[in-house]
Order: sequence, then C-alpha cells, then structure tokens
Amino acid sequence: MSTRLPRLVIAAPASGSGKTTVATGLMRAFADAGLAVSPHKVGPDYIDPGYHALATGRPGRNLDSFLCGPERIAPLFLHGAAGCDLAIVEGVMGLYDGAAGQGELASTAHVAKLLRAPVVLVVDASSQSRSVAALVHGFASWDPEVRVAGVILNKVGSDRHETLLREALDESGVTVLGAVRRAEPVHTPSRHLGLVPVAERRAEAVDAVAEFAARVREGCDLERLLALARSAPPVTGEAWSARGEPLPHPVPSPNRGSAPDPASQTPERPDEGADPNRGRPVIAVAGGPAFTFSYAEHAELLRAAGAEVVTFDPLRDEALPERTAGLVIGGGFPEVYAPELSANEPLRKAVAELAFAGAPVAAECAGLLYLSRALDGKPMCGVLPADARMSERLTLGYREAVAIADNPLAAAGTRVRGHEFHRTVVEPAAGAVPAWGITRPARRVEGFAQGGVHASYLHVHWAGAPGTAERFVAAAADAR
Repeated sequence: MSTRLPRLVIAAPASGSGKTTVATGLMRAFADAGLAVSPHKVGPDYIDPGYHALATGRPGRNLDSFLCGPERIAPLFLHGAAGCDLAIVEGVMGLYDGAAGQGELASTAHVAKLLRAPVVLVVDASSQSRSVAALVHGFASWDPEVRVAGVILNKVGSDRHETLLREALDESGVTVLGAVRRAEPVHTPSRHLGLVPVAERRAEAVDAVAEFAARVREGCDLERLLALARSAPPVTGEAWSARGEPLPHPVPSPNRGSAPDPASQTPERPDEGADPNRGRPVIAVAGGPAFTFSYAEHAELLRAAGAEVVTFDPLRDEALPERTAGLVIGGGFPEVYAPELSANEPLRKAVAELAFAGAPVAAECAGLLYLSRALDGKPMCGVLPADARMSERLTLGYREAVAIADNPLAAAGTRVRGHEFHRTVVEPAAGAVPAWGITRPARRVEGFAQGGVHASYLHVHWAGAPGTAERFVAAAADAR
C-alpha cells in the first residue's frame, strides 16, 4: 500500500542551531493556515513533542529507529499522521548523529531515508557568511540517499548578512527557503534535562509557540516549503496498529496462559450486561506536572489490550482512580516536586497498598524515584528498599537489556532496547531481583522486580516491544 502524505524533516548540522524553534514554528504556522499538521520528533525525547502538540493540537509522536526498529518507522509515522494534510518531523542532534557506535541507526538522516522525506537544514548563520556554502554542500553531498532539499538560515544579523549568505548558497545548489532574523530569545526556560515541559508552564508555552510561528511566517517561504513537502513520494506500507502485533511470551499466570487476542476485544466499553467490576481492568497512569514523559502509543496499546486508561495527578489527587488494577508511572521531574509529592501522604499510602497487594506496577525513571523510600530526604511511597537523590552526573544514552525474571512487562529472557536520561541516583541500584540486565554498552544489573512491581531507569517504547501492554493488562485483570 502507498500513501501520499506531504512531509518535511527539519534537521540541523548540530544541536543548538534552532531546529526546535523552526520546526515548532512551522507546525503552528501551517496549522494556523488551516492545515491538519501531524507533529513528529526523531529520537526518544519527551519534551519537544509537548511543544509540538501545543502547536498542532495533535499528539506529538516519536520516531526512534533504535527503540522501535527501522521496520516500524514508516508504520508509526502513517499511524500518527492519519487524516493529516502535512507532517513535520523535527530531527535530533546533528543530521547524521545517531546511536553511538552503530552507524546511521537512529539518526535524523536514517529516519529521513526510511520515510523518503525531503530534508530542510536549519543553519545557525550568526558567525559566518560565504562559509555557509561549504557547510551546506558537505551535508547535502555526504549521503546521496538523503535529500537535503532546502536551507533555512537562522540568526541572520541584517539585510546585508542575508544577501551574502544567499549569494554563497546560490553556488551550492541548495535552495534557501527562509532567513530568520537574530532576535531576543523567546522565553523557553531550561533546567537539568532540557526545556521545561509544557505541562509545567502552559500559558507561557502557548506564548512561546505563537512567537516561534510569527518568526517563521516573517522569515520563511511557507508556499515553497509546502510545495517541497508535497513533492515527497508516497510512503509504502501499512499504518501501525495498537492491535496489530501478537504477544510473544505467555503471561506469568497459571490461570490465563496467554493474553486474549486484542483484536477480539472492544476496549471502548465493558461487555454489555457484565458486572462493572468484571469489565475492563482500570490502568491508572500518572500525569500532571511531575510526570510528563510518556509515549502516545502506550495508552493506545493499553486500551487495545482491553484496559480502561485513567490519568491521575500525584501532586493533587489523594486517591487512585476507582477500581485501579494496575499502575503506570512514567518519567518526568519528581525531583522538582519532591516536597509536594511527599506532602500528598494519602496517595503515597494508596500506591504502596496497591503495590504490596500484588497489583502490576510499571515505573520508569521518575516512577522509580517515586516508589523509593525517599527522594532527596523527602519521604516517597516506600515500595522499594532504596533511596534516591540528585546527582551532578548526567546519565544519557541508548541501552540494550534483558529481563532477569518473569515480571508484568516481560518474561525472563526477553530482550529490549531502551534509553536512560537522568541526573539522579538510586541506592542500591538494583534489588534482590533486578528489573533488567543491561548488556550494552556495559554489562550491569539495574532496577527492581519484586512482586508485581517493575521499576527501572530504563525508558522502553512499548511499540518496539510487542506484547508488553497485553502482558501488563492481563496481569492487572488477574490481580483484581
């Protein structure tokens, strides 16, 4: 199957060139013009997709060929962009930067090739003139399979500066599609892990996105950019479906054997006439300002597996959602909100009671910290025999791992690919039964697998780990 879908990849020679500003501004500018815009981000980043969602009114989605596999990039893209007029994909780091030691894998260039999408290179032109042509020529000619079809010049100082840059690029054969002037930085505060998420500053973020769009409209040729997007060839393949991949391992329950076929379920409502307490298991998913890291596909997978997904805010809600049978606590910034999380003692007790009762609990990174005894000295849920604290050291990178023992997410021996991104330390780093054995880049054990709890620093994209959601929902159904 081939799908005609206009699309652009917004890349840069290096981080800090302005691709987030330009990509988000383009998304908002085209959305304001009446187009349905599908936003995407290369790599595992959770924060930029929040700004993309604000710009477009659609979920920001990630395209990570390391976490999900190259074979799923086009299907995930088609799934996210269904019904849209235009898709814009923001790159990661420099155009050709990917997973360390693995060639082009997970780079923006790799994803652009998988999507057969034209690339627009955002260049920080603030300290150069004619040299920009050599830079662009190098990026455009490095890999003939990557179509660098245009340039947007960022941080241009004056009319004279723009003229010099355009004259130089005339010789490169790459079209200049925009020149964004140097200006006072838009207020987009950062901290230890990058931009402050939208959920923590929504009003200010709305203003920032509007300013990005204004700068793009003023400096870029939107008509030519749209024409370039429409020049992309059809995308070949079927759209990814949350119901589409089988469970690879049996659920660890003698009563079930394997998860029900998701395609046979109707996740929108319980079976007619059924006792409400015997309907779909409720999976509570932590949200709010402290827990902002989640891939859109996770909730879709849980629903497709037969769960009712209910979001709660650990900063404000004093109880778990009614009939909670399983709990998912993803990433975020609990270290920023440790006093407030600690002060919500009723919820901390409810989480501990659920975990100790044997219900499945999946905790990634921020969730790991929340389940610990204490975070920077502030009492947390006390589910894990560990304490967490801030650290000066940034831990960042892709990982390959194997499940040490059967748990609600994976059977023993299941291999996954994940990503770590934190400035905290948990001591001890692993429990009596670790969550994962990290096999690459360095061998070690990490996290906690005890009872129904699986807590780890490792972020895993469940679309790249088929069966994870089905297994978790089945465990929740058994635990009720």
